[in-house]
Amino acid sequence: MSRPPLFTPFESRGVHFRNRLVVSPMCQYQSTEGLVNDWHYAHHARFALGGIGGALLEATAVMRDGRISPGCLGIWNDDQIAGLRRIAGLYHQQGVPLGVQLAHAGRKASSAVPWLGSGPLTTDSPSPAWPTLAPSALAHNVDWPTPAAASHDDIQQVIQAFAQGARRAVEAGLDFVEIHGAHGYLIHEFFSPLANLRTDAYGGDFANRARLALEVVRAVRAVVPSSMPVWYRASCVDDGEGGISLDDSVRLAALLAADGVDLVDCSAGGILGPVARSATVATAGHQVPYAARIRAEAEVATMAVGMITEAQHANQVIAEGAADLVALGRALLDDPSFAYHAALELQVPDAHDLLPQSHGFFLARRQARTKVKAT
Repeated sequence: MSRPPLFTPFESRGVHFRNRLVVSPMCQYQSTEGLVNDWHYAHHARFALGGIGGALLEATAVMRDGRISPGCLGIWNDDQIAGLRRIAGLYHQQGVPLGVQLAHAGRKASSAVPWLGSGPLTTDSPSPAWPTLAPSALAHNVDWPTPAAASHDDIQQVIQAFAQGARRAVEAGLDFVEIHGAHGYLIHEFFSPLANLRTDAYGGDFANRARLALEVVRAVRAVVPSSMPVWYRASCVDDGEGGISLDDSVRLAALLAADGVDLVDCSAGGILGPVARSATVATAGHQVPYAARIRAEAEVATMAVGMITEAQHANQVIAEGAADLVALGRALLDDPSFAYHAALELQVPDAHDLLPQSHGFFLARRQARTKVKAT
């Protein structure tokens, strides 16, 4: 029996993924001053033990004012390295590579955590509001504060902050980094004509709007080892007329790859309003076509994400060549051992090897007893 494509290995530069399933970056909003705590450790321990191929930490702010909320993880100072190293060790014990999503929230920063409404903070909030930055002085939505239009010096500081965040990721023992260029955050804001009305070198035509993304990639690539993968999460289409098209994203992906990006993580939307996230109807695998086209036309590896919750569907994505990896969020929250259960469903012969030895031993014995009873 041939091995299911979902459970074949994948190589990204010098990093080995034992299968094609990856923990999607999921914001937890449980941090204080960007520091890892026991919540994050417990959250990731569930996935590390469940047979996953790789994992990404949540959107992690490269600048304090670049946090989405007061509860976001950070990588803006060296005090944050130790906590990240602890989570890396957790995954490495199970042979799982770990990356971090480097992020700046732009005009969507200074927000309340979701269970407090996700709206903009005020000066009277328990965690007071802070100034926000964007390509242009355009608010994210009605009732949101108007951000400052970034100066040239601001832009250079942001680029260096991404580079320093990448340096800290290396020091923390992480295996790869992903630059967050999606969901209405700063880099996406610069690329989208819906948020960028600049007339200087960082606005206007395609090349100028793509400039920040490419300069961040070059700065990050310059400080990480040549064997370390650099990924990029893209909102492949915007959620409003006149925004980014898939043609734009294919073109950007080719430029990113030429500058050292190894994989494009294909998402969508987020530029308009706090709720709007996708320009397509949110059905199972609705963003897979973005990954497929970018993979084929930009000739770069891709990761599919978005409501992929079934083993057969995930395997089909890989088998059809639509993407190289599949990122899971809600499916893993529901079942942290999704990868193991998927391996059983797809009849992977060494499925038990995905688990820690103690788990695999006892589950194999239980399965054997079940077969004996059935006969």
